[in-house]
Amino acid sequence: MPTMIRYTVHADQAAHNEELVRAVYAELASTRPAGLRYATFKLDDGQTFVHLADAEQEPSPLLELDAFRAFQAGLRERCSAPPVRTAVDRIGAFGW
Repeated sequence: MPTMIRYTVHADQAAHNEELVRAVYAELASTRPAGLRYATFKLDDGQTFVHLADAEQEPSPLLELDAFRAFQAGLRERCSAPPVRTAVDRIGAFGW
């Protein structure tokens, strides 16, 4: 089932958080794990991030990525509002 994770980072951590997220996508591009759909968005406040993840297998292949582990390390310290994980029920999707 798809999952949405939303959190807000401290203003001085937004650029660093974005760099860490981009590193995850670079590793995903090189490893191309099967059965994983993943997207990240930054909201217009520049500090709130939303991740959408859907994996056909558990545990998610994301957890095996070095870049994802680096992203998770210190995430709570970067946040002004901690991550909230929400299961979402896909009604429809195009290209995802």
